[in-house]
Amino acid sequence: MQDNTQPYVYNNVIEIEDAAASRRFIANVFMWMFVALGLSAGLAWIFGHDITLFKLLVDLETGQRTGLGTVVMFLPLAFVLVMSFGMNKLNYPLLIVLFVAFALAMGLSLSFIFAAYAETTIAGVFITTSVVFGVMAVAGYITNQDLTKFGSILTMLLVGVVVASLVNWFMRSEGLSQIITYVGVAVFVGLTAYDVQKLKRIGSGMEYGQASTKKMAVMGALTLYLDFINLFLLLLRLFGGGRRSN
Repeated sequence: MQDNTQPYVYNNVIEIEDAAASRRFIANVFMWMFVALGLSAGLAWIFGHDITLFKLLVDLETGQRTGLGTVVMFLPLAFVLVMSFGMNKLNYPLLIVLFVAFALAMGLSLSFIFAAYAETTIAGVFITTSVVFGVMAVAGYITNQDLTKFGSILTMLLVGVVVASLVNWFMRSEGLSQIITYVGVAVFVGLTAYDVQKLKRIGSGMEYGQASTKKMAVMGALTLYLDFINLFLLLLRLFGGGRRSN
């Protein structure tokens, strides 16, 4: 009898340890994500409401971006590329510095929305995004269904959205823009659940506290942050009825 029950007890212990490690890892991921969102939201609000600071990004007479404004628009992408391709070479403190710098750069680029949309629209869309993101994050965490195959499909759709967006940059088709927006919303809603499940599995296979685990938590926070921000911007485009008139 003892020989029959011992493997069962051992397996249960391993599962509990994995679940505990996964919860700690996910908590760390969301902690860094919320830090980044807070930094971005705070800086966006400051620049969006201080005309002196906003003039550094936009020429109010012409409505065109300044040189700094143009740099700010592409700076977050530069940070993402450096962090993604250099993660294995970057130490943990430097990765944190880059992550914080990325969040601040995103905050600067997001300040433009205050000139384009009414604050009530921005607030309403932010709340909507938070609810949708939260529901899908919970769904991705608790579901027992393997979302891997859906992740591959969503990734291909995301590539299609990016390509279509680049094409529409030149075509400027309102109809195509609407299609891209709806598909984009669906993609990032699905990616939220997929990414959370993927991070849960990553966390369950790691020993919490190791440098590599901490770095993976930061990169996981970056992934979820991008899911949230892209979903927010796409929904803002959909609910743009509060768009300011120039």
